[in-house]
Amino acid sequence: MSISRTLVAGALALAAATPVVAQSVKRGDLSIATAWTRQTAPGQTNGGGFMTITNAGGQADRLVGGSSPAAAKVEIHTMSMDGGIMRMRPLPDGLAVPARGRLQLKPGGYHIMLIGLKAPLKLGTTVPLTLRFQRGGAVTVQLKVEAISHGTGAGDVHKHH
Repeated sequence: MSISRTLVAGALALAAATPVVAQSVKRGDLSIATAWTRQTAPGQTNGGGFMTITNAGGQADRLVGGSSPAAAKVEIHTMSMDGGIMRMRPLPDGLAVPARGRLQLKPGGYHIMLIGLKAPLKLGTTVPLTLRFQRGGAVTVQLKVEAISHGTGAGDVHKHH
């Protein structure tokens, strides 16, 4: 087989092996893309939710809360390092989603906390999550459960929570 055929065959095989991308949801001016979480170990009681929220509208909105049948409670959190110690804190007033702007929830920063998981989050499944916005109301997304190593080199920021 020639080198170009080998490269094409390799590219096709890689494309076929690429997992399905997490869903995107749109409601009014809000779009939520690449919603995901990490798999958890048996007995692990908390997990994190990550996504990108885009507001195409001319007025700011605010992510104020959420709920999931997979967890006893859902909170909006921030993570920071303080003297080499990781600190996670709930944000009871939520997070602004700027007009014509974007809010990124990601490991090592702002994120959703699934507290009191009712069962481990299993790789390859999805977790329903309803987000509540001040203006946009309730929006339900499916968090795609990814491998523990997914996301960044930051590691699993929730294992010590």
